[in-house]
Amino acid sequence: MPSKQTVNAVGGRKQARDVRAGCRLWTLDGERTVQTSVVEVTAVKAREVLDVVTDHLTFTVAPDQMLGTPDGWVHARDSQGTVLAWTPARKLCRERLTIRPGYEFGYMVGATCSDGTVGGNYVSLVVNDMGFASRFAASLTAATGLPARLEAVTRPSGYLERDLPGFRVRVVSSYLADLMRQYVGGDAHHMRQRLPRVVLRNRETFEGFLEGYTDGDGYRSKTWRGRLLVSANVPFLSELAQVIGARFTPRTDGPASHLVVADSWTSRVAFEPEQHPLQLRESTWVEVHEVRPRRADGQKPFTLYSYRLDPHPGFLVNGHLARQPW
Repeated sequence: MPSKQTVNAVGGRKQARDVRAGCRLWTLDGERTVQTSVVEVTAVKAREVLDVVTDHLTFTVAPDQMLGTPDGWVHARDSQGTVLAWTPARKLCRERLTIRPGYEFGYMVGATCSDGTVGGNYVSLVVNDMGFASRFAASLTAATGLPARLEAVTRPSGYLERDLPGFRVRVVSSYLADLMRQYVGGDAHHMRQRLPRVVLRNRETFEGFLEGYTDGDGYRSKTWRGRLLVSANVPFLSELAQVIGARFTPRTDGPASHLVVADSWTSRVAFEPEQHPLQLRESTWVEVHEVRPRRADGQKPFTLYSYRLDPHPGFLVNGHLARQPW
């Protein structure tokens, strides 16, 4: 790495010349970001480097620098037109959560899908029912370990034309917000979210999801054993209907459709567990648009730094996966 090129160290960015043995750097292990340690640093002189231009930025490396692609490691000089493993560097230092599957996890996801809000770095629920808010807070803490508490708030009512008392549960966590978007297909808007199939990992989790969604956008019948779920998101209800083997006909004369979930659905359809990632997929792929040579003509040569690392051989250059040349 050229001396002034920054790499992603634990605790913040460092210029390549400032990295020492014992420093900890960020890297990718599959879809997860992990830490690795610098064992040895070597420096050499060179008269040429390359500017690698990707979707997000331009970084500078030696021509024989190895970069991570879906097909393995390639030299930087051969990387134009390929895609590189990448993760947002500004999110590296955030707290990572350990998600605990089970009823509480399913309830948290179901309540968020029905009445929750997923922002850029927070997840919140604002409702009139104190009991619902309390159950959501308890399930969120049990599933994620994040502290959650109720706040008394007021909510405007267009129908009554006055403010009504309510309760809010709000946790600030960009990791959880990104995770919820991952669960529902990338867009957490209630009209565009998909059924979070992560809740199908077992019966306990799925029951929690149904209960959480019912508390938000549904109700349990007093005359028959089952629930009625309400949503204007027809694809969401259609996918859920397929899971429980129910017939579903979208409404054409109103804004919202209804799905009947009878308690007896388990006797008609065998529940088939599905395994989906609980943890956040932190890596993606970015395209290399251009590789531009840069020579030190008439100037002093570049000083290039190379790192030997353990236990993972790779490290991140502005979020892009690289490793020591072979």
